[in-house]
Amino acid sequence: MDWYHVIETMERIGRERKAPVYSFNLKSPFEVLVSAVLSTRTRDEQTIKAIKNLFSVVKTPKDLLKLSVDEIDELIKSVGFHRVKAENLKRIAEIIVKEHDSRVPDNFEDLLKLPGVGRKVANVVLSNLGKNAIAVDTHVHRITNRLGFKTKDERETEKLLREIVPEELWKRLNKAFVGYGQTVCKPKNPLCDECPLSDICSFGKRFKTSKG
Repeated sequence: MDWYHVIETMERIGRERKAPVYSFNLKSPFEVLVSAVLSTRTRDEQTIKAIKNLFSVVKTPKDLLKLSVDEIDELIKSVGFHRVKAENLKRIAEIIVKEHDSRVPDNFEDLLKLPGVGRKVANVVLSNLGKNAIAVDTHVHRITNRLGFKTKDERETEKLLREIVPEELWKRLNKAFVGYGQTVCKPKNPLCDECPLSDICSFGKRFKTSKG
């Protein structure tokens, strides 16, 4: 599979169709980290609402640290598990300010020590910092399987993609797949008849066959 063609096509169409992932104007690794934490187990539109609310008040870890958990919770209440996330964000701010001089950690192990941060969130942050990392969320997992690479979970998908995708594309992959998943390769009713990648996609080929 020509992964350069796949990624470039997904990026182009995602931008043309104004995928929500491209509406994030995130200015710092801290904003990327917070946004990624908020996005877990939450629909994209609800994540965007919470991000806008929170970043209208918060710009830095110290700003976040000044807010109470209740105040954070009120700002992010559109996301799933907002109370837990509010508590995690408060603790994240404390750790970053006190242990990392107000800077987001730039290595995988330290990121995983932050509450509410798993492999996907850590890899999102690292790729934003210019490091070669593959962040696998539900969009990436779903599209990878539709393309014909069968994996049972997101951890296995990450391992597979590391083996088959050129390393210089890793940090672009998540946003490309997410944008495409939001606009074309949707969870329900994917637009296979509008997808220029359907000829190299197992799911797309079955769609065309079913259409006769």
